[in-house]
Amino acid sequence: MNTYLPYLIMGAVIVAFYVAERRSPQMVTRFEENVLAVILALITIVSFVQVIARYGFNSGWTGALEFTRILFAWMILFGMSYGLKQGMHLGVDALLRLFPKRVFRFFAIFGAVCAFLYAAILIESAWLGIFGANTRGGAMVYWSKMYQIGIGLDDLRYPEWMQDNLGVKERVQRWIAYLILPIGLGLFGFRALQAIGAIWRGDRELIIAGHEAEDLVAENRNVLKD
Repeated sequence: MNTYLPYLIMGAVIVAFYVAERRSPQMVTRFEENVLAVILALITIVSFVQVIARYGFNSGWTGALEFTRILFAWMILFGMSYGLKQGMHLGVDALLRLFPKRVFRFFAIFGAVCAFLYAAILIESAWLGIFGANTRGGAMVYWSKMYQIGIGLDDLRYPEWMQDNLGVKERVQRWIAYLILPIGLGLFGFRALQAIGAIWRGDRELIIAGHEAEDLVAENRNVLKD
């Protein structure tokens, strides 16, 4: 059961996002933006309070650094799927735009497929064995091990009242902090599949936000006139 648990979590989140987007795409977008905004706000607040406490009162929270580091990882892994959805990832498209429309679309789809394969490899690399690669690992294997072993984080500890009243362990479990691995990578792969379909239908050009060719032409439009 532990082996399939991260896949169940990932699948449940993807299905929830898919169903919610079918009903209200704007609601899902606002949810993603709010999650990222809250994480960024927490990182800022904790870091600011920690600086004041350390240099103003010679004290501080021992778990602040680990907490902000985990939040930063959550922001990246959750935000990369939102960035792919919104076309925010940077890229170079100057060469691609020199090709005919059909060739351009082929490479655009190829780029989206590569993004999906990137997520698939990070999730679980054992499937590469069909190409002769002798490898096994990935986020799912790592998360499952953390869940089975039950190792706690280095500095993040539950308050004493939670330990006494709820019977939780002293340190926050690593598998809780690393839940973003199946969630973030699963959503990234899901957004990549959506991008493949959108490019195929002609609803989207690329998965990147790069328009270097157009920007360069716009910036130098009057150079020859001068």
